[in-house]
Amino acid sequence: MKEQLALLPRYLAAHLGLTLVALALGVAVSVPLGVLVTRSRRLEGPVLGVASVVQTIPSLALLAFMVPVLAALGARSIGYLPALIGLFLYSLLPVLRNTAAGLSGLDPAVIEAARGVGMTPREQLRRVELPLALPVIVAGVRTAAVLTVGTATLSTPVGAPSLGDYIFSGLQTRNFTAVLIGCVASAGLALVLDGLVRGLLAGVTRHSRRLVLLCLGGFAGLAVFAATPVVRALLARDDQVSITVGAKTFTEQYILAGIVAGRIERVAGVPARTLGSLGSTVVFDALKSGEIDVYVDYSGTLWANVLRRSTESADRASVLATVERELLDRYDVHVAAALGFENTYALAMPRAEAEWLGIRRISDLGARARSLRVGGDYEIFQRSEWRAIERVYGLAFREARSMDPSLLYEALRAEQVDVITAFSTDGRIIADDLVLLEDDRRAIPPYDALVLVSDRLARTRPEVLEALRGLSGTIDARKMRQMNAAVDEKKGSPAAVAARFLDELRR
Repeated sequence: MKEQLALLPRYLAAHLGLTLVALALGVAVSVPLGVLVTRSRRLEGPVLGVASVVQTIPSLALLAFMVPVLAALGARSIGYLPALIGLFLYSLLPVLRNTAAGLSGLDPAVIEAARGVGMTPREQLRRVELPLALPVIVAGVRTAAVLTVGTATLSTPVGAPSLGDYIFSGLQTRNFTAVLIGCVASAGLALVLDGLVRGLLAGVTRHSRRLVLLCLGGFAGLAVFAATPVVRALLARDDQVSITVGAKTFTEQYILAGIVAGRIERVAGVPARTLGSLGSTVVFDALKSGEIDVYVDYSGTLWANVLRRSTESADRASVLATVERELLDRYDVHVAAALGFENTYALAMPRAEAEWLGIRRISDLGARARSLRVGGDYEIFQRSEWRAIERVYGLAFREARSMDPSLLYEALRAEQVDVITAFSTDGRIIADDLVLLEDDRRAIPPYDALVLVSDRLARTRPEVLEALRGLSGTIDARKMRQMNAAVDEKKGSPAAVAARFLDELRR
């Protein structure tokens, strides 16, 4: 708990900063646009329609979509900018719709009276329409504030720090204390913003200058708190620029990112920071563009998803050699080290059930698959590896259910599914007494863990590249499984597990 609370100021400030800027931009655009559509009814349908369509797009998909769009435009494609744009778009509809509704619902007699006393259209809007519609508009702002706070937790996979870091990493490492802190902090922040907006409206309608100043002071205090990390970073004088180590959204990646960052600092003497919970395609694109410097990926993922090669009967040595050569030729990405273990996709079943059904290999599933339910992470069923498994083994399960990887083992224990797609080095395989079904027809490619380095880092920091090469062959599958179990089962932190490995490596 103490370790997690120490991270709270940083995550809360980042989350608050994103929320306040996105909300301010949303209100600044939505209110004038709402006024415009009430003045030109031809625009109302298209404008509200577009805003409604944006709202129907799943928030995580919208944030992830910003990454390739910004990359194509030559802008920073991970971190603050894609998250800000996505949150801004999500904040538009509630304020826009309420502004249009508030202005359209005014009593025509009041409008006519304003015209009768000689008010210009601008005076009429400023002195009559907006004040009368203000409660409805503010209701939209309050809705947008709560919505933006909640959606901002999903900015973590695109590289923007937020309270979502607690939630994503906590779910993957089964650290429910972290999940709880992230959820409570997010809910508390939403209540605070909602209360300040409500209080500001009350101060204006009651003509209470004190209440208005109090609420504005509250907003100013939040803004100062959110800006503190940015100011601190600008004032910091560090002669060395830190290396950014990326990580995907599961336990092993958090541990390996800690090992890589620690190796860079201990051997090369260069500061390094980790940027975790990045989406699988986001992290590779970020490496290509130089927005992160290094991360660990797997040869099978690169072979199937980046190089678009067939996964069937792929030889381990040839896959490794081809991946190393083509990543450099096509993307200027360097393979600094093969860590020494594979973490391949596998099908897993409870040992007792597998023995009862006589299933040891994937081919043994055969016709039994039609009576079984399979669970997988949210991307496996769309990957070429899964299509190869279905084609090579002729499998057709009764039901395929996608879920967060951290929930797969819970679903298996609760008998919600019969088979799951697992990672071969997951520590929970041993803890839950599961059996990995042999891929006897070699439909799944090899998955050697590789340290990938950007071309910029390889050229400008040869000492870092050399330090990372020293990690070659230092981790076998048994050791990686033990480290994963130390986090997932024994509740250790990925950083502590990584530091312990580096200490052992130095001996």
